[in-house]
Amino acid sequence: MSFRIAIVVVAILLFASYQQVKPQTNNSYNGFDLVDKTGDIRKPGDFRDHYQALGTYTVLDPKGDQMHLTYASPGATEYYRKNGKFADGTVLVKEVFGTDHAQMTTGDAHWASGTKVWFVMIKDEKGRYSDNPLWGDGWGWALFKSHAPDKQVATDYKKDCLGCHIPARATDWIYVQGYPVLASK
Repeated sequence: MSFRIAIVVVAILLFASYQQVKPQTNNSYNGFDLVDKTGDIRKPGDFRDHYQALGTYTVLDPKGDQMHLTYASPGATEYYRKNGKFADGTVLVKEVFGTDHAQMTTGDAHWASGTKVWFVMIKDEKGRYSDNPLWGDGWGWALFKSHAPDKQVATDYKKDCLGCHIPARATDWIYVQGYPVLASK
């Protein structure tokens, strides 16, 4: 129990000192460059260097705690702040890590360790790939596992992805409350 309280306290302290990231200057919403003609999505290889960090969720789980770091393609946050929605072609990448921890001078510290999976979503306002079961509800959905980081393994977004997003249906299937950079300046 004290471990969970320590995680929550660390998360609160991190977010309290959070400073908003300036938007990247490239306002390209061209996530469809990551999609082949049949609608198969590949994971962007450079998202850590070129995408903006939206925020981090800490998931406390008796089977193993996780940290979820989410990134957005260039220009996505600025567009969202102006329009209250993601632009067509916006790419979101959620990287899920396990955690490690140790007693440090600040207390019981926890940090991300070892990528488990990546989720990639591409905003699709036009329903471009209606024949592909990984596209629907305004997004393209993909899952990549750490043992095969370049192989998309989801087969049907309704079975493999949507269940976790149902509580976020009212916010276009995205848990925007955990992403402080989307808030108005």
